[in-house]
Amino acid sequence: MAEAAPEPLAPLPAGDVPDDPAGLRAALADHGYLADEGLATVVYLALRLRRPLLLEGEAGVGKTEVAKVLARWQGSRLLRLQCFEGIDAAQALYQWDHARQLLHLRAAEAAGDLAGRGTAAVEDELHDERFLVRRPVLEALGHRGAGPPPVLLIDEVDRADDEFEALLLEVLSDWSVTVPELGTVTAEVPPVVVITSNRTRDVHDALKRRCLYHWVEHPDFDREVAVIRLRVPEVDDVLAREVAAATAVLRDLGLYKPPGVAESIDWTAALAALGTRRLDAATVDATLGAVLKYREDAERTRTFGLDGLVDALRSRAS
Repeated sequence: MAEAAPEPLAPLPAGDVPDDPAGLRAALADHGYLADEGLATVVYLALRLRRPLLLEGEAGVGKTEVAKVLARWQGSRLLRLQCFEGIDAAQALYQWDHARQLLHLRAAEAAGDLAGRGTAAVEDELHDERFLVRRPVLEALGHRGAGPPPVLLIDEVDRADDEFEALLLEVLSDWSVTVPELGTVTAEVPPVVVITSNRTRDVHDALKRRCLYHWVEHPDFDREVAVIRLRVPEVDDVLAREVAAATAVLRDLGLYKPPGVAESIDWTAALAALGTRRLDAATVDATLGAVLKYREDAERTRTFGLDGLVDALRSRAS
């Protein structure tokens, strides 16, 4: 039997987001994120249609940063749920603060407040909302007030297991969570949801159907130079171009973990801290740990030849 699609929400009023993807792209740039046209379009649609956004791509290409910049731009809270193997409902939704419950029970017992009270009354008191620890998903759904809804970042969902994906499906279908002792919490306005995956395993189709999807590529050369200049403004254009070119060369070497734009930014910041103005073989060798994080990748790069790498990057940077 085919699964019923979730009922679509009414689109957000046009005034709540820019008029078009180009306007959103400009808004993101104003807050430090240089998106390409495809990414700006899917983010625009996710906001207008109030649909979760699933971003896949290699580590370091800027997926997590999308959620951060959306929160900065909208002036909303960023609620981050970092996924890991074995994550369960307690880490995602809520759990009871058993230590505080026990202290409350002992204090009431010492004060003689428990005399003559039934078990049900005591249990009701212990399951008061003041003892509830709200985790990111419940916190996002429980937003109330006139401010913008929070941005819920579900980071690296591919690290979680099938049971956790099933939990997400339920939440994203109904925008609600039931706390048996307190009742159902339903979002007045759904949060902005950004789900990221490094694709260490495939995310199930059922989850993808509830989301708008985009594969985030490494930026092209000119955009990576612009990103480096934006994030490390103290470096000049020549060094930014050399770092972007060198990073591109490294990505072509078949490394275990090719560097992303995050690594190119870190490398540039390290070079700036050293007062470096131009890349040469000695400088690359000394700072390789800022861009490559596996010994095997560093060895492969040195086997390729650092002089050859510098020659190749100069050719690309020119």
